[in-house]
Order: sequence, then structure tokens, then C-alpha cells
Amino acid sequence: MGNPNGLGVVFRKTVRRYKALSLLTVVLIAACVTAALFPPLVLEQIVNRLTAQQAVAPPLPLAYFGILVLSGLLESGQNVMITVFGQKMTHGLRSALCAKLERLPAAYFTHHAPAKIASRFVNDVDVVDSLFTNGIISMAADGFKVLSILMVIFYKSTGLGMLMLLVTPALFAMTRLFQKRMLKAQVENRIAVSKVNNHVPETIRNIRTVHTLFRQKYMEEKYDSYIEESYRALDKSNLYDSIYSPIVIFVSSCVIAVMMIFAALGGEMQQFFGISVGTAVAIIAYVGKVFEPLESIGMEIQNIQSAVAGVKRINEFLREPERTVPEAAQRPEPVANNGEPVIRFSQVDFSYDEKTPVLRDLTFSVQQGEIVTFVGRTGAGKSTLFKLLLGLYAPQKGRIAVNGADAAQIPDAQKRKLFGYVEQSFHPVSGTVAEQISLFDTSIRQEQIEDAAKLVGLHETILELEQGYSTRIEKTAFSQGQFQLLSIARAIVAQPKILLLDEITANLDSTTEQLVLRALDGACKGRTVLSISHRLQKCTHNSRLIQIGE
Repeated sequence: MGNPNGLGVVFRKTVRRYKALSLLTVVLIAACVTAALFPPLVLEQIVNRLTAQQAVAPPLPLAYFGILVLSGLLESGQNVMITVFGQKMTHGLRSALCAKLERLPAAYFTHHAPAKIASRFVNDVDVVDSLFTNGIISMAADGFKVLSILMVIFYKSTGLGMLMLLVTPALFAMTRLFQKRMLKAQVENRIAVSKVNNHVPETIRNIRTVHTLFRQKYMEEKYDSYIEESYRALDKSNLYDSIYSPIVIFVSSCVIAVMMIFAALGGEMQQFFGISVGTAVAIIAYVGKVFEPLESIGMEIQNIQSAVAGVKRINEFLREPERTVPEAAQRPEPVANNGEPVIRFSQVDFSYDEKTPVLRDLTFSVQQGEIVTFVGRTGAGKSTLFKLLLGLYAPQKGRIAVNGADAAQIPDAQKRKLFGYVEQSFHPVSGTVAEQISLFDTSIRQEQIEDAAKLVGLHETILELEQGYSTRIEKTAFSQGQFQLLSIARAIVAQPKILLLDEITANLDSTTEQLVLRALDGACKGRTVLSISHRLQKCTHNSRLIQIGE
């Protein structure tokens, strides 16, 4: 795949998908800009008639107030549509990020902390919403307002029009300068927030080590330093935001004052700036309307620049290299050949960082129905072996074959029927007990779920729950051993041919361990089993050991 751009993804998923919504938003913005031009023109007619001591017909003031109401309604409608449009954009961006997450290689998660990844989905995408609700679309609408009002001012008073043409570029240059300074500050803030988000869960996860080594003060100081970085960046951004609006208001007052002074001088100046009382009232209203959107732009700069910083980080994420797995249709499903090994590692070398070797010249094979236990020191690469077999990583050298097919090229859709993987601890998902076993796989029937639970000895326990298999996992009071049994049921429910057991009794007491081992007696039958733990040899007498590492 190419390197997608975050805003390009947003455009494709929103503008093209919601064409009617996009068109309605544009129409409302145009109507709102047009309606804003008429109230000062009507007010001009009313004031001119009053100064000339002429009667003001009722339709004029009624028209003035009616247009004000219409303008207010159109502006409200514009704001609603911009908000809805921004939400659609944000939804499209989150969908793109989730789709990208599924295509990333396992190596990405090894080198990036979970909290930093989560910050892309939460913090960065949240600020992108402001890019549309209070940002680009609003600024575009304000820009059209400025242009249309400048045209009317130039028509009413050439002198004032020239003056506005001189002032507006200077304000634009100042706005651009503020944008650059605030963008830098917002990028610094996003980096600091990411550090904070990563620091807290890491501290909690390693709290025992922190207490054992008396490093509480150090962790506290690191957290304070990250918070301080964020505060300093926000202070810079707030400073520019706070001084922008007063500058705009001051310039607006100066322009009106200059216009009035030159109009009162007489002679050519009066002709150049000359206007009636009604026109003066209308132009003052127009001048205020010119600076209002500019002031709004200044107020929105902070949100816009924060969103731009978020978009940059999102684009970096979307440009991450993806797994290079051919389409499933291009490969047949791996099928075991009679007499051929089910699994074969041939002179495999692997390293996570390509500097520190984990596995070197590893060669072995496993026959169908065989029970193999891997032993070795901590860090020898036993768990890494499983990750390679599952195709999460590809070896730097050698080949890993499953039923003759390259392990890294097996489609994800086929893996669950091929592999059942049980880890040291159970990882629940948000859902019911049944969904813990099926993992939302619609091809797995309720009967299969119950059969898997019966096989591990959990069926009766689940039936005793308030809603049986439909009980939310958060409302259960399963023990650690029962959760591990649930993990085994999850692994075997799709009837996989190969069962991978990664130190699944390491955290259990002896009594619970025996319960889990009895459940494995049924789970191991008829399957090829690879385990990391010598105690799991009790599954069957037909087993052998393979030494990993020296």
C-alpha cells in the first residue's frame, strides 16, 4: 500500500461518502455570508431617511429585523452543519486508524508503548475534531465574509476601501506569524502529553520494582518534568492567543477613527472619504464585521494548530510500514502431507533489533500429533519461537514452514483454525462469557462454545451465572484458574490442529495447576501440541524435549 495522508483519508471517507451533507454545508455557508451583508444596507436607508427628516415606512425596520433573524438562523444552521461535518470527519479518521492498526506488523508494537499508540486514537483524533468544527471550515467561511464585506466597503467609500486593503494584509501577516509560533508550541505539548500518558501505566505496571528499588522519588520527578514540558508549551500558546484579540480590536478602532477624521477635514479628503450619516453607520458596522471574523480566526488558531500537530502525528502513524502478506486468494490453505512434518524450522536466525540475536541456526521438526516441550533459560527465545510460528514476525534467515506453507504467509483468516494459543494469563475482552470464547467469530456456533467449555470443565460453572453464557465478563467472579480454563476453551473452540501452550501454569498454585492439567488432557487429544513448561508433559506420554539456546 502507499503512504496515505490523514486529511486525504478524511476527504475520501467523508466528503465523497456524504456528498449531500457536504453540499448542504457549502450552501449554508454561502447563504450565511450573503445574509450578513444586508442588515447594514437596510440600516443605511433608515438612518438616511431619518436625517433627511423623511418618514420611515414600516417595511424597512421590519425588513431590518427580519434579515437579522434570518442571518442568525443561517449562522446557527452553519455551525450545526460544521459540527456534524467535523464529527463525520473524525469518525472516518478513527476508522482509518483502526484499519491501519490491523495491518501493522508485530514489530511495531514491540517498539512503541501501548499508551503512545492509544494517544493517537484518543488525544490526537480528539483535537482533529476541532480542526473542522472550529477550524478550517469556519475559517473558510470567515474568509468569504471578509472578502465580500471588503467589496461592499470599497464600493461605499474608496478611501476606506484603500485603507482596509492596507491594514488587512498586515493583519494576515501577523496571523501567519502567530500560527507558526503556536504550531511549534502545540507540537511540543503533544509530545509532552504522550510522555505523560506512557509514564503513568508504565509506573503502575512496574510499581513493585519501583518500591523495591526505592525509586518513587525518581518516577515522581520524571512525571513532574513531563507535566512541566506540557505547561511550558501551553503557556506559549496561550500567550499568543491572549494578545491576538486585543490587537485586532485596537486596529479596528483606529481604522474607524482615521475614516472619521479624514471625512471631517473637507476638500479632496472629504470627497475621497465622503459619506452620508447613514453610510457612515453602515460602514462602521461593516468594519466591525471585517474584524469579527479576523478576531475569530485568532481565537481559533490555538485549536487549529493543535489539530495540525495531531494530524502530523496521525500521518506518521498511517505511513508506518505494513505487513507484506499476499492476498488469501493467491495461496491455498496449508494441508498436511502424509509423513511430512507439520512444523519445520530450518536454520532460523531471528533478532528483534537486528543487533541482539535471539535465535541462531535453529532447526527442528514436529510430526503430526506429536507433543513437544521447549526448555531453556529465560530469554533464550522460547516465546519468540511461538511468535515466529504464528507469523507475527519473519526470521532474518532460514524458513519456518507449517504444513509446507511459509508461516509468515498464512492468511489471518486461516490461522484460528490452524493454531490455538494459550498464554500465561487470560486477556478478557469487553463482552459476554460466550464472546470470551468465540471472540466475536460469527462462524462459531453456540454449540461449539458450550462443547469447548464442557471439555475444560467450565460448563456447569457458567450455567450457574445469572445469565449463563450471556453474562457480562465484568459481572463474573472467576478465579485465576477458571480464567485460565476459559483461555483454553477460547483456544480450542475453532478446533485448531496445533495447540500452543506458553507457560500456562506458571502463575498457578499446585491445586489449580492440577485442575488446568486435567483440562488439557482432553484439549491435547488429536492435536499437535507445542508447550513451554516441563510440567505439561503430563498431558501425554508421547512427548519429547527440545532445548532452546545453550
